[in-house]
Amino acid sequence: MATLWIPLESNPDVLTKYIHELGVSDEWCLTDVMGLEPDMLEWVPKPVKAMILLFPCSEAYEQHRREENERLLSSPETHPDDLFYMRQCTPNACGTVALIHSIANAKGIQLKDGILKNFLENVSDMTPEKRGEALENDKKFSEGHQSLAQEGQTPADPNTKVFHHFVAIVNKGDVLYELDGRKQFPVKHGDTSEETFVADAAKVCKEFMKRDPSELRFTVLALAAAQD
Repeated sequence: MATLWIPLESNPDVLTKYIHELGVSDEWCLTDVMGLEPDMLEWVPKPVKAMILLFPCSEAYEQHRREENERLLSSPETHPDDLFYMRQCTPNACGTVALIHSIANAKGIQLKDGILKNFLENVSDMTPEKRGEALENDKKFSEGHQSLAQEGQTPADPNTKVFHHFVAIVNKGDVLYELDGRKQFPVKHGDTSEETFVADAAKVCKEFMKRDPSELRFTVLALAAAQD
């Protein structure tokens, strides 16, 4: 039986330590995005390889997820062969899944030999569902997640019901993708580019916020160049 994972916090220091332990070089880090308006986005270190949104799993989100799934089932989208997508099979693993989505689809991030590089090589030919099952059964990944999750600022308890969820937003082949392990498919959000990615990803984050106008519990992180 797979171990019940402890939820990760949106703590950029802890998440940065985590990706370095997974094999990402010290040239990259997770950093807070303090605002989604153009002047605030200018403060985010460049280049940015992915944006990660943490948001409440409200009824508005669940309703939108159901409607979106029906739309994608009736009108399937095509995706590049090298887009890495996986389903989340493990409760409380959404933070790790979002990090995997961010790193695996990031152009220019080289992985050292280690946990993540081995995982990506082992699941390269699998379906998104099988990739999720492989993560659930990966002892080294589980141990790394559990260790880092206990470094957060709130008590670490795998039995705590989690109401928040992480998703990744990436640029793959100049197309903006939302990668959510709870959804059946990757979601396209139109064209983007290396120059406009941050602003384009911010628009997607704002769409989540508009669906829950009375909700304030949103956090945005960027996978970006580390600053000296």
